[in-house]
Amino acid sequence: MKSKQVTTTLLIGLCTAATATTANAEMIWQDFSVSYLNGSDYEVGDKDRQVITFEHASGHSWGDTFFFLDRLKWDDGTTENYSEFSPRASLSHLSGSSLSFGPVKDVLISTTWESGEGFDNFLYGVGFALDVPGFNYFNLNFYQADNDESDDDQQLTWTWGLPVEIGGAEFLWDGFLDWSSASDTNSAEMNWTSQVKWNAGKLLGLSSPLYLGIEYSFWNNKFGIKDADERNAALLVKWHF
Repeated sequence: MKSKQVTTTLLIGLCTAATATTANAEMIWQDFSVSYLNGSDYEVGDKDRQVITFEHASGHSWGDTFFFLDRLKWDDGTTENYSEFSPRASLSHLSGSSLSFGPVKDVLISTTWESGEGFDNFLYGVGFALDVPGFNYFNLNFYQADNDESDDDQQLTWTWGLPVEIGGAEFLWDGFLDWSSASDTNSAEMNWTSQVKWNAGKLLGLSSPLYLGIEYSFWNNKFGIKDADERNAALLVKWHF
């Protein structure tokens, strides 16, 4: 319990310190989206599932944030909520000196709060924002996890977004890869989930993207359960505001 309290305090403290370092802190950009997924090969629970996801991402002079909430509905009627909130504080901003070098644009203090049905996990560590040609963003985060229902472990998270234009049509390949180390209670797991989608909103004359596509989940030892391997393709509709 003491460790959990310390980690919670650290997460709140980092968010507060980042936003309060200067009166000139400002929001540079933000994005909000709602998506719908429908797949039939999920592991752990009912294989048929529908998911509505609300996402918000923002960039600030002090760092960036990412939040999502999944509302899952299984084919048997069971519902479940899961969310993550991931603020990162720029060490360049906090120190007043640029920490960019080579392909590294910035070094950040990275935190994540994972919240599900009856549990809360807290992750903290260091992140790197990379400048990779062609990509909208390319991030690496290295975490120590303070878990509620299993032994603590370490996690690597990679996120990316790669836009592609073919014959005037706009496509986007984006997603994440989470790798978590093994512990006495969990097997090592890897969750590589990505989306390939077409911006139908451009054809419809919309000012913001309306994507149609597929999300594919390649997840080994899902939730740390040995041999619970997920290979799930889900139809996707995603609207950005």
